[in-house]
Amino acid sequence: MQRHTIAARPDWQAKVEALGFVWHSADDQPYWSEGTYYTLTEAETDRIAAASEELHQMFIAAGDRVISHNLFARFGIPDWCVPLIRDAWDTEPPALNHGRFDLGLGHDGVPRLFEYNCDTPTSLVEASLVQWYWKEDVLPQSDQYNRIHEALVARWQAIAPDLPDRLVHFAHVEDSAGEDTLTTAYMMDIAREAGVNVKRLTMRDIGWASGADGGFFDRELVPISTLFKLYPWEWLAAEAFGRNIAADPHGTLWIEPIWKMLWSNKAILAVLWELYPDHPNLLGANFTAPPPGLDHVIKPMLGREGGNVSIIRNGEVLAAQDGHYTGPVIYQEFLDMADHDGHYPVIGSWMVDGTCCGVGIREGGRITTNRDRFVPHVIG
Repeated sequence: MQRHTIAARPDWQAKVEALGFVWHSADDQPYWSEGTYYTLTEAETDRIAAASEELHQMFIAAGDRVISHNLFARFGIPDWCVPLIRDAWDTEPPALNHGRFDLGLGHDGVPRLFEYNCDTPTSLVEASLVQWYWKEDVLPQSDQYNRIHEALVARWQAIAPDLPDRLVHFAHVEDSAGEDTLTTAYMMDIAREAGVNVKRLTMRDIGWASGADGGFFDRELVPISTLFKLYPWEWLAAEAFGRNIAADPHGTLWIEPIWKMLWSNKAILAVLWELYPDHPNLLGANFTAPPPGLDHVIKPMLGREGGNVSIIRNGEVLAAQDGHYTGPVIYQEFLDMADHDGHYPVIGSWMVDGTCCGVGIREGGRITTNRDRFVPHVIG
């Protein structure tokens, strides 16, 4: 894996905005990095894909472990969610089953898991579309490990016959940066390409009526039979409105399903380590204390974008990030990643139904935050 600098396209802002990528900069600093790219060898992408697909199988085993050993309390999951999780895990309702493994490469080149963003995975537009069109403009002779779009279209086609009315409502929050809005719009385009009827609304637009004839509906009083939500399950579970899910007489189909609360919670990292100690693609993790004798990272179980993460090295704080996440934490082994010109690239390995279909790269400091840059890649 090598880092390169290159001239930015003169009209790059207009080009990426034409793809819907309006959050390309923040505070006059580019989030999308036109002046940098990475090359990955085919052997590296093969290792990433193999590791990701093996991790997917390990996550299935970890989910079984949580459910069979009734470990929900260790995850901080409310009691009312437990029956819904058990049912969705057993019945396997239609789902995209997509997500992004965040991986680091150590000095030995072995991919190791930091966490799995599989409930509301973002950076989709830049990973699937923006870096591909950049490659076509700038390095058209090169290849890229990127068939994310095609994999998602195929997955929507696969589940479409099992969707009630073949109509899916797509919900998101109204965000000033536009990331959630445009990510949802892109997923709607993918579903539409797959032959699915789509309708858009915000989370605030979702209505509820109690009683045998009730359920969830939109502002036009159309029942919501299937809902794709770019909104975390743990937020829904913490809200009074979310409890209506358990009382829903018609059983709205949620994409992704509520069992994703298990995989997206960093408590799963400790369960994985209990099941697969010393696995080469895992980092040591536990609930109660730092891995004995190891440099380590302290992470909130439900944290996002590096918030409230601390890295302890040689008994001292190497790096720490402020945030508003509280509650239980996970202690995870620290991975000393390779330094690329003062940057530490994190590989986002995209999964669709158990198959790895592409990567995106974020680079920044030791702790990846929402201000760290997305950098395109090619295979070379």
